Amino acid sequence: MDNPDPIAQLRAIAARVDDLVARNRRLYEENRSLRQQQEQLAIDRSQLLAKNEQARSRVEAMIARLKSLEQHT
Repeated sequence: MDNPDPIAQLRAIAARVDDLVARNRRLYEENRSLRQQQEQLAIDRSQLLAKNEQARSRVEAMIARLKSLEQHT
């Protein structure tokens, strides 16, 4: 009995294909989720950079006002 049952071989192949399809679906969903997270992180980063720039501008303006007050006293 060198040749296994062809029906058993087909079932094994079908089971392997089903497993691969399921894995492909999981990876697709995981990839989609990671892309969404990446987009959100990019948005968050952009917002933080804008807030940082606003804070820097305010601090620089305060320093300039303080220097101006020092020179007038």
